[in-house]
Amino acid sequence: MLAIAALVPDTALLVPGAAGRAVVLREVRAAAIDAAGEVVRSLPDRVVVVAPGAADRTIAGPCHVSLAAAGIDDAVLGWVGPARAPEDGTPEDGTVPALGASVALLLLAHAGWTGPVTVVEVTEDHEHGETLRARGAGVVAGTDRVALVVAGSLSARHGAHAPHAEDERAAPFDTAMIADLARGDVPARRRLAAIDAGLAAELVVTAWAPVQVLLGAVGEAPVEAEVLDVSAPYGVPYVVAVWRAVPGPLVIGGGR
Repeated sequence: MLAIAALVPDTALLVPGAAGRAVVLREVRAAAIDAAGEVVRSLPDRVVVVAPGAADRTIAGPCHVSLAAAGIDDAVLGWVGPARAPEDGTPEDGTVPALGASVALLLLAHAGWTGPVTVVEVTEDHEHGETLRARGAGVVAGTDRVALVVAGSLSARHGAHAPHAEDERAAPFDTAMIADLARGDVPARRRLAAIDAGLAAELVVTAWAPVQVLLGAVGEAPVEAEVLDVSAPYGVPYVVAVWRAVPGPLVIGGGR
């Protein structure tokens, strides 16, 4: 069952040192650290990182966390990845998570998480979100208390300074998505589930597929939603949010 979920940006710039000596995303990083710390303090039985990837895959074993895919030397990073036992040996190519998952794993390790982590990478190659939401429901099935760390960002076409050509649809899209992430109630979740995958892809929204997994994990259970930070310093809105599961009423006995 889902205990808590944190949404964090999937940008390499979240990690200290990724931009060299430049100080970037100070407020976003502080909020992401707070969100990851809350995940750790919730004492889940296990953590699942959900992030965009080039292929749908699950990594359940030890990972070799790296930002090399972004052209960054891991030796310059200010955060250290999850510790691996010496007997783990050199990882095969398949155990190197994609960039977004690596950022989330570095964040988790920095926040102090040392327990088990499963990485779920998802693509946008889905005509509908049902497949992704079903995957999210499967991720949290059972009695274990599961925490999700969901990595992704909103439109990369937001404003004149965006990394991709500006699109007038980006601002209203981002505003609506941020509002629904802040509400987190059932109507908001239904609107998030109804987001057109094609439009999200056109706007270069990396959070669309991971958020669909989150929606499946939550279902229609009550959550307390909070957006900790929103900023768009480089034309991409970065959102840090937490959805906390609300315990249901205690039922005693089996009478009618």
